[in-house]
Amino acid sequence: MTTLEKFESGKDLVRARLCKFTKKAFKLLPRIDRPAILDVGCGSGVSTMELAKLCDGRIVALDIDERALARFDAKIKKAGLSHRMRTLRRSMVDMDFPEQSFDIIWSEGSIYVVGFEKGLRDWARFLKPNGFLVVHDETGNLQEKLRKISSCGYDLIDYFILDQDVWWNEYCVPLQKLIDEMRPQCANDPELLALIDRNQREIDMFKVTPEQYHSTCFIMRKQ
Repeated sequence: MTTLEKFESGKDLVRARLCKFTKKAFKLLPRIDRPAILDVGCGSGVSTMELAKLCDGRIVALDIDERALARFDAKIKKAGLSHRMRTLRRSMVDMDFPEQSFDIIWSEGSIYVVGFEKGLRDWARFLKPNGFLVVHDETGNLQEKLRKISSCGYDLIDYFILDQDVWWNEYCVPLQKLIDEMRPQCANDPELLALIDRNQREIDMFKVTPEQYHSTCFIMRKQ
């Protein structure tokens, strides 16, 4: 395993600390036998693998990051889940699934690419009648987002907030530890150094404006 791969693997472990909230959101849904799930913006599949543990569903996981998807494919193969999980390299703005294909659409930290309202409206056609949409997004304009849920054709089942303490303790602190451990190993690896620096900037921005680091998980049912 290269030093870059070691950092990526460590970053996945950091990200996995937030899977407790994936589990919390999923438990707010009614039980569905073998649900068809679309994960939009899956990255390397950390939360998607958690979904696979929580149900016996068939999961399509979509992202544009070829390297992340390759790592995800390796996880799927290692876990023996190829019969019910597959990745798809495609932009979320180019989704062309048949209408009413999925029982659940899941999106953790990706809907901002298209915008909260546009995502809710555009993705509704891919949901079966009474299907569910779970979106984890920044908390900004929370009251406006809550109003848009109804106007976009959904009923709000529930929502919960991850505050700045959660993001600091569960994400930033362990990520900083990983960075500090790996930085001495990147002197001759410019790709790893660039990745470490990018993650360090993320933590540094948090320190400057911690009050902006909140996120909200919305659990919705298509009307």
